[in-house]
Amino acid sequence: MQHPEVELKSGVTTPKVVPHVAAVASDSGTAGTTGDLVLQNLEVFYGSFRAVNNVSLQIEPRSVTALIGPSGCGKSTLLRSINRMHETIPNASVRGTVTLDGVDLYGAHVDPVRVRRVIGMVFQKPNPFPTMSIFGNVASGLRLAGISTKSEIAGIVEDSLKKAALWSEVKDKLDEPGTSLSGGQQQRLCIARAIAVRPEVILMDEPCSALDPIATLKIEELIRDLRTEYTIVIVTHNMQQASRVSDSTAFFSMGEDRGGYLVESGRTPQIFTAPTQQLTEDYVAGRFG
Repeated sequence: MQHPEVELKSGVTTPKVVPHVAAVASDSGTAGTTGDLVLQNLEVFYGSFRAVNNVSLQIEPRSVTALIGPSGCGKSTLLRSINRMHETIPNASVRGTVTLDGVDLYGAHVDPVRVRRVIGMVFQKPNPFPTMSIFGNVASGLRLAGISTKSEIAGIVEDSLKKAALWSEVKDKLDEPGTSLSGGQQQRLCIARAIAVRPEVILMDEPCSALDPIATLKIEELIRDLRTEYTIVIVTHNMQQASRVSDSTAFFSMGEDRGGYLVESGRTPQIFTAPTQQLTEDYVAGRFG
């Protein structure tokens, strides 16, 4: 598959691993890409402690994959390793490969900052930039990408807020602080900020855990809508939520001498009704965790 070229840290060019500025600034999105994400023999460490052990997982593009399992089994750590956020932690390291559309995201010449543009992240607690307006929060990534035309920025901000199901609620107060919104609105604002730069993948780390039931349902509806355009990976401790929003589910557990590991993965109905492993059945049935 031929990708547009993008400049890397070394000044050379290589197949595209993040949206080109021209793609971000137009309706063309990331043409020629699929959002096909593959983890192979992935191990993630904090110093000498192995938090994630030898995970191989193919994540279906343009769908929602839920990562489930008890606390401490490495789900959030694995999520952060996908877009190279894990390596910002002192003494953290990763072995194995993460590829997006066949490109090794840990390749020697790949800029991790650019990787984080193509693989957006939504955190457990809404984190709008406190000194920025609603408009400024969504536009922040566009300005970093070099888009300065006011009409282009305004159009992308509106489109992103519409996709995040927030436009009708904020269109008359775009100059107000992002932190003035309710918790659920702030989380949708963070989703709008993530999708404004036209990513291929969106990672969500328990995006509803700090929200009330009504706000949670809105975020779940949004996730279902967004999966037609983005590859979405969500960490959740809510089994009902995983069954409602995901197409595929990967169950992780923790071994005393092996760290977090993948027990099994498959289509969500199969994992929840006919898993192949007894450990999975016990977990989804609520017998532990």
